[in-house]
Amino acid sequence: MASTTEHAARGSGALLVVGATSGAGKSTLVTALCRAFARRADVAGVAPFKAQNMSTHTVRTADGGLIGVAQAMQARAAGVEPGARMGPILLCPTGSRSSRVIVLGKEVGESDALSYADRARTLRPLALETLTGLRSEHELVVLEGAGGAAEINLLERDLVNLPLAAAAGVPAVLVVDIERGGAFASAYGTWALLPERLRSCLKGFVINTFRGDVRLLDSGLADLEQRTGIPVLGVLPHLGDHLMLGVEDSLDLDRMLAPKVTAGARQPSAPLRVAVLQIPRLADPADLDPLVLEPSVQLRWATHPTDLSPELADLVIVPRSSSPEATETWLHERGLDAALDQARTAGPRVLHLADDAVDLDAVDLDAVDLTDDAARRAYLTRLARESGREYVAGDTAYGDAVEAHLDHLGDWVEAHLDIPRLLQLARTAVRPGQEPGW
Repeated sequence: MASTTEHAARGSGALLVVGATSGAGKSTLVTALCRAFARRADVAGVAPFKAQNMSTHTVRTADGGLIGVAQAMQARAAGVEPGARMGPILLCPTGSRSSRVIVLGKEVGESDALSYADRARTLRPLALETLTGLRSEHELVVLEGAGGAAEINLLERDLVNLPLAAAAGVPAVLVVDIERGGAFASAYGTWALLPERLRSCLKGFVINTFRGDVRLLDSGLADLEQRTGIPVLGVLPHLGDHLMLGVEDSLDLDRMLAPKVTAGARQPSAPLRVAVLQIPRLADPADLDPLVLEPSVQLRWATHPTDLSPELADLVIVPRSSSPEATETWLHERGLDAALDQARTAGPRVLHLADDAVDLDAVDLDAVDLTDDAARRAYLTRLARESGREYVAGDTAYGDAVEAHLDHLGDWVEAHLDIPRLLQLARTAVRPGQEPGW
């Protein structure tokens, strides 16, 4: 950790990554930047921050708080212990219109979308104070926005996107997903819709998920820069088949369980078949990552009792849920509770990933820490033997695979973005304690 004198000499930096839309790649870009900045010799101490997150995909930190899965992965990329201050306000949906409100790890109530507007305004000072405290302890803080940056119907209650950048005196970059089409319209439209006080916080564009020859974009990028006066800081190529770990966005979940081919590894003719109950309010998709990395394990979602039959599955996984009541109702409505009871008596095996999973009066449940390589491999070896299937352990330890994934993301942005320029931009942020405020 850098001393106060070192911080003063270098300047305490901060950079906000906002998106033109949801799913533009904000979380992945922040994770990649945390790893890239943390690897630099001229940066001492990096931390992620997301003032407000709405997700059922959460991780409990050592200080007892809940933060989004993405912020936990970003902390790991930065080389710091995740803490509740990195995601001080968390909204955990309990229905289509209501959410539990968790502030600095403690539940403070429940709100619907309309009533939360007043609460959001009262939470703005807390968001800024938490960011200031985090910045005072780390030389560089990389912030993540939420949703789209120009949701003009929400700007008066927004405490996570450009209103926060203005209040904190932090520069922002806008990431745009080009794969879906309409990238230039999204970038320009976001800029055009913003009031000037927020528009002035935008200091750069990043084009994400491009496939093809980047020279095809040259004229469009030049036009965008001319129209807005804001530079394009780089074009990130699509990550292709790179396996994403620690996903939080529901858009990534189906890809996570897609069939995989591991380069150089012999693919088993009869892999272990694992059915994962696609419960509502899934707590942490990353719980499944150790199995996703196993070349001899074939995962798929289960939503119907037949998905749990011994003919289709050797193992059924009940994931952790952020709403056990909702999960129990979901299981009962689909007849999956009875199918689970049947599986426990006649197979396949049933594995609960945590002791806070739904309790259906089951007995002799399997229990294994999937992140423990030796325990996981021993369990899968025994399961394959009992099921008459084939299991060959992967060559890479789970922890090493996560680190390799983070390094890959760091390499990705270092190769295609001007990291020194982004660092210089981050260091234009006002010093902690001198923020303009709300």
